Amino acid sequence: MAKYPIFLELGGRRAVVIGAGAVAVRKAQALLAAGARLVVVAERIDDMLTALCRGKNAELIKSKYSKDYLVGAVLAIAATNNHQLNKQIYKDCQELEILCNVVDEPQLCDFFVPAVVKRGNLQIAIGTEGHYPAYSGHIRKKLEKVFTEKHGRFLAELETLRKQIIKDVPDPADRKALLGELVDDKSFDYFLENGPAQWRTFANGLINRFPLEFTPHHNAGRQ
Repeated sequence: MAKYPIFLELGGRRAVVIGAGAVAVRKAQALLAAGARLVVVAERIDDMLTALCRGKNAELIKSKYSKDYLVGAVLAIAATNNHQLNKQIYKDCQELEILCNVVDEPQLCDFFVPAVVKRGNLQIAIGTEGHYPAYSGHIRKKLEKVFTEKHGRFLAELETLRKQIIKDVPDPADRKALLGELVDDKSFDYFLENGPAQWRTFANGLINRFPLEFTPHHNAGRQ
């Protein structure tokens, strides 16, 4: 069945990684970057993982796996090299209704971690439903050449302007038309060629074509 793609808010929420190898380190790093309250469980924890978690919202538990460590978690990632242990972790997660990902075993996954292109707040996720992660990585490299940091900066400008438009443009149809115009290629090309300051002037020119909510400030601006 097709999977339901989401961007999950993990800020301050418990996420458990079982294992401490190179793959576990990558998973831990990504979870910390997402703001999760990370718990790593492993019998051996090396200096790299210790350094990664130092000063972060993370707990390192040097211990054999126990189901008790899963309690309260939003999700868990099993990244051990023990197939039977990974299966047990998945089974425990099902009983506790915790989302589980067993690395490299798609049949033991409630979710898959996509390859991601990130440019500021712009994130593009690519997945193959766990069937061929290397192809996701290949597509990501291609998209990284297309979408640059300039796209991230453009989005930051759009985010600020969108709040103004929602506040100042009363008609929903006008807002929809205006927001669509501001995100099109012509608008982005103007941003690239002229920079943020001139683009804001350009954008305000578009906004002023629509009826605005009356305030003394707006009235003064139109005199």
